[in-house]
Amino acid sequence: MAYAAWDHPEPLALGSAPLPEYGSGSLADLLPTLAAGMAVPGMTASITELTPADRNCVFLVDGLGWEQLRAHPDEAPFLASLLGSSRGGTGRPITAGYPATTATSLASVGTGLPPGAHGLPGYTVRNPATGELMNQLRWQPWTDPAAWQPYPTVFQRAADAGVHSAQVSSPTFERTPLTKVALSGGTFHGRLTGEERMDFAAEQLAAADRSLVYTYYAELDGAGHRYGVDSDTWRGQLMHVDRLVQRLAEQLPPRSALYVTADHGMLDVPFDEQHRIDFDEDWELRAGVALLGGEGRARHVYAVPGAASDVLTCWREVLGEQFWVASRDEAIAAGWFGPSDRFDQRVYERIGDVVAAAHDDVLIIASEREPKESAMVGNHGSMTPVEQLVPLLEVRS
Repeated sequence: MAYAAWDHPEPLALGSAPLPEYGSGSLADLLPTLAAGMAVPGMTASITELTPADRNCVFLVDGLGWEQLRAHPDEAPFLASLLGSSRGGTGRPITAGYPATTATSLASVGTGLPPGAHGLPGYTVRNPATGELMNQLRWQPWTDPAAWQPYPTVFQRAADAGVHSAQVSSPTFERTPLTKVALSGGTFHGRLTGEERMDFAAEQLAAADRSLVYTYYAELDGAGHRYGVDSDTWRGQLMHVDRLVQRLAEQLPPRSALYVTADHGMLDVPFDEQHRIDFDEDWELRAGVALLGGEGRARHVYAVPGAASDVLTCWREVLGEQFWVASRDEAIAAGWFGPSDRFDQRVYERIGDVVAAAHDDVLIIASEREPKESAMVGNHGSMTPVEQLVPLLEVRS
């Protein structure tokens, strides 16, 4: 039926958003659980399904969502054989955290804190000190990493407790600010190829009686963004990841546990006006907006002074059937960025006056401001299962 000009469909209820499992089954809970099992002081084993091990390795595959993995058993036979091992043998996934994006998730992994505490709550967010948008993945414009994220990483706390801690990743990441704030502590070892990383990660696990090792692979995510998770290129990358995991699993030293997880899932969004809403061409969405942050499926909207209420009303009316649209205070109180009692007030103004999380297979692109991001096939960021659910596959020796 047609709606009258003054009539609007009911917006999505904020309570219907499927919250990440902060405190019991999110990425932020993984390293503290492993470290607690190695008697690192101050760490809590929040993922209760996991059994302690003396040597722990986390292999994070960027973009390896739970639903994508389950849908491709032929391309990843070894990983598929481990699906029942996920989350301590329960066969269940864990959740990434909101937003489900790389910078946020890596900070959650490394610090053991939810986004509202570590302070990287999106792909791009406003820096309250400058009023500019800051890209937290590329760290542009530059700001002092220690001031932006002041908490020690779990790797640092483990190293201080006598646990051999190491990161094995691409040499490109050794000195990046994101690595400093999220993954520093112990020693960093740059290795170019995935095979070299698997071999050296196994060596680092065996280097001490208690070891905590992290390794990372990015190319699956890149293939998804460029070509989509329904592409042959993405499937080829998944086949390669499957071989890498098996290579590492076959080299585990005694008393080891290998955990394969991811920072987010991904979905392909069609290239048409119904699925890609262009902020740069929509005068209603632009009205009263000073800065557009976040990414297509997880937007931070910063209003001009005095316009926040009007912007919230407009975004709810225009997008409320397709996005969960909340004010900053509503999103924090609802626990989108973690439990409200763990929220750090230094993060408050980094979050948008309005926060919009996609429910449907849609994006808010910005074709002029964000031409590269707007052209991506595969996308992620919101709280839907395809983005939020990630594996926690386990191999023990």
